[in-house]
Amino acid sequence: MTSPVDARPDTRPDVLVVVTDDLGFGDLSCYGATAYTTPVLDSLAQQGRLFTDAHATSSVCTPSRYSLLTGRYPWRSPLRSRVLGGTDGALIDGDTPTLAHALGDAGYRTAAIGKWHLGLDWQLRDGTRRRIDPAQPFRPAMEADGWDVDYTAPFENGPLDRGFDEFFGIAGSLDMPPYCFLRGREVVTAPTLEKSPLITSQRPGPAAPDWDDATVDLRFAEEAESWLARTRPLTAQDPPRLLYFATAAPHRPCVPPAEFAGRSGIGPRADSILMIDEIVGRLLAELDRSARPCLVVFTSDNGAPTGYVEDGRLEDHLPNGILRGQKADVYDGGHRVPLILSGPGVPTGEDPRLVSLLDVLPSLATQLGAPLARTGLDGQDHLLRDEDHLLRDEDHLLRDRTPEDQPLVLGATAFDGSLVLMREGEAAIYSTGSGGFSEPVGHPTVLGGDQGQFYDRRADPAQSADLWAQRARARHDMTDDFVRRTGYGATDDQLR
Repeated sequence: MTSPVDARPDTRPDVLVVVTDDLGFGDLSCYGATAYTTPVLDSLAQQGRLFTDAHATSSVCTPSRYSLLTGRYPWRSPLRSRVLGGTDGALIDGDTPTLAHALGDAGYRTAAIGKWHLGLDWQLRDGTRRRIDPAQPFRPAMEADGWDVDYTAPFENGPLDRGFDEFFGIAGSLDMPPYCFLRGREVVTAPTLEKSPLITSQRPGPAAPDWDDATVDLRFAEEAESWLARTRPLTAQDPPRLLYFATAAPHRPCVPPAEFAGRSGIGPRADSILMIDEIVGRLLAELDRSARPCLVVFTSDNGAPTGYVEDGRLEDHLPNGILRGQKADVYDGGHRVPLILSGPGVPTGEDPRLVSLLDVLPSLATQLGAPLARTGLDGQDHLLRDEDHLLRDEDHLLRDRTPEDQPLVLGATAFDGSLVLMREGEAAIYSTGSGGFSEPVGHPTVLGGDQGQFYDRRADPAQSADLWAQRARARHDMTDDFVRRTGYGATDDQLR
């Protein structure tokens, strides 16, 4: 017999989190792109909130995704620079709660579909299992070819062990082996052939016989639509759902499927962005078939790379807008990303506040009444709150109350681990160069030391005038505040 409590309708919304791969700050028409239009995402932004100063915690993908799913800075993990290879071990340890844990514990059905790139503990052919030892210095095997893995054996510590009920996707980026799909804890079709042809930046390694680079995202979309249809609530008591959907595009190689090739008129990368726009529309249409409303988060893991002529014509389109730098860099072009929120409880309009993808987990958890451990979190719960500063009440997630005259300092890292600190319109960069793909690359410098760069991001969005000497007091204040809040440098003064 159903009790009155059991019969109460569950009015919480479904949640769709879309994370694109290498989508730049200027890649959508709602963020200023003019060479083409992204109508689905433009409409989503018009109905919700478009953030104009949102940042990933890293300018490359693995550390950024770690932060989005855990609400913690990436340097709290063993990965201090670079990104994982496709056959590296699991980065998120079993004691670290994720977004999926929080919503799953609150009764949500959860699925991760698409690119994972947070490591898996693979079984190797010699009988051992590849794992990351958090007590040891770790350098990822980005160039590993993956032939030492036993793909017939289940992997461990993947999405199903990090809070998700279901998983379908790929291990790393579209340029990393193994080139095969994964479901649950297993490979769908074993990669037995050498990948051929290798397109642009693709690394050599094993591929499944039926692998097709161009249709990977379309397969993700089909799997997501199928999951949404299978789990569609039939009664008001059925649980709400979290879908974490991570595209492979527009990461290189940019190989849009035939129906999108040439659609933008400026190159394959832009064609892939139009594909993403349409896929999001398909997912929203499936979600609309449920009577339950949906809360949507759309973003990117980092900025766009701009050094590859084969990706498209940059004279017609600037993927990162007027921002300096590109993917992997410590400058804004590396880590400033589109962030759109839409759905019930979301204030509408543009939001100029400095925010981080760290904030996604605590913001969603607070909005949805999900249980959340308050220790160890670096993110704040302000994305769904319409306020003009970062003050938190006692019941919100902040280590220390922030005085109004000292706005919160956020951090982000470059490919080589160089740290940038941001406070409103200011940026203190602890590197002698970009730390990434742009020349000069330079090298990381000591936090709080005498070498670095300083920019007024508000007055100088192109970050062309280095004010390091003139703003010594400001950078020291920012550094002291960041260290006090986060404990950065307590065990390592330098990222290794």
